[in-house]
Amino acid sequence: MSLLKDLRSVLNVTVLVAGLGYFVDLFDITLFGVLRVASLRDLGLTDPGEILRSGLLIYNAQMAGLMIGGLAWGVLADRRGRLSVLFGSIFLYSLANIANAFVTDVPQYALCRFLGGLGLAGELGAAVTLVAESLPRDKRGLGTTLVAFLGMMGILAAAVIGQWLPWKACYILGGVMGLSLLALRFQVAESALFQKHSPAARANPWLLLRRGRFGRYLRCILIGMPIYFTTGVLFIFAPELTAGLNVRGEVSAGNALLFGSAGLTLGDLLAGLVSQRLRSRKKAVAIFLLTGFFLTAVYALWPGMTSAMVYGLSFLIGVCVGYWAVLVTMAAEQFGTNVRGTVATTVPNFVRGTGVIAASLFAFLKESMTAATAALSVAGLCFGLALWALWRMDETFHRDLDFEEN
Repeated sequence: MSLLKDLRSVLNVTVLVAGLGYFVDLFDITLFGVLRVASLRDLGLTDPGEILRSGLLIYNAQMAGLMIGGLAWGVLADRRGRLSVLFGSIFLYSLANIANAFVTDVPQYALCRFLGGLGLAGELGAAVTLVAESLPRDKRGLGTTLVAFLGMMGILAAAVIGQWLPWKACYILGGVMGLSLLALRFQVAESALFQKHSPAARANPWLLLRRGRFGRYLRCILIGMPIYFTTGVLFIFAPELTAGLNVRGEVSAGNALLFGSAGLTLGDLLAGLVSQRLRSRKKAVAIFLLTGFFLTAVYALWPGMTSAMVYGLSFLIGVCVGYWAVLVTMAAEQFGTNVRGTVATTVPNFVRGTGVIAASLFAFLKESMTAATAALSVAGLCFGLALWALWRMDETFHRDLDFEEN
């Protein structure tokens, strides 16, 4: 009852709008994984190898947009405010998704996903920074957990709706939902911490390149690598991955994403609650990482599974890598107010960008070994780097956020 009371106490307009914005963000970013095969076939592609190669090209274009946009939106968040970025990013990715419904070939598709990635890059960091700076230190973890929980529901919605509506209608729906959120802009106030600090001290991303800070920044990115390895390889390429495991029954990417997304949604809530219970970000993430790697090894080494078992494992692995909210909160807590927006915006997008590395490395290794062995090799690298980076991080659960980087 005390926990439910705490959750209700942080559910204000700012948290709700940030969470709904993240819902649309993840709904849109997940659509391509669900619609990949159907949309590319509708554009005239028939060969499975061609569909895989074109899918990787479009996925990488979206990830490139996320990485480039992350830096631009981050600097803007520290210069002009968290609120302007929150709604500016929603506006851009909404228009890009509507345009996506009218593409006629793969290059146009890749361009729309790149522009969508540029827009999607700004929403989460601005939302988490705004919420974290608006709540007391003992409650901010719960606030960002609620934002992430609402956002993860967007993945689940995309996994369901993407299998029922035509692919063009799905992209239009995502764009319309985003534009509808803009009506709530005037109900949300700018961060008091951002307004408190002098404009002269704002938006200096070069501070992140100084000794000590850059290592901290890089470790934040490495801790998130397993999340996008899981979604970018285990879920999106589940049909190709399980083809050599003698799985009984057909495995579809849409269903793998559906069950994995349900796990991510639950995991994000559980990770935030475990962090609150342990009063530690690091211990919560460590528990989830170790369990996640164990289950990934089971996935890759257990031949003769049924499709239902694959979906069950996808759900459990999703739970274990559902520490997204704790990661972004921890990244925001690591740095001062004058670069916090840059960090909270760029870190999740560079984490998303590691999906490009994971998917490309998987595709490369798949040429010389089985898909399952390739996936497990990439998993070992991603989880290993994440655990090393976590071990080197400072605990930030009780940190006061009212400070600047000099």
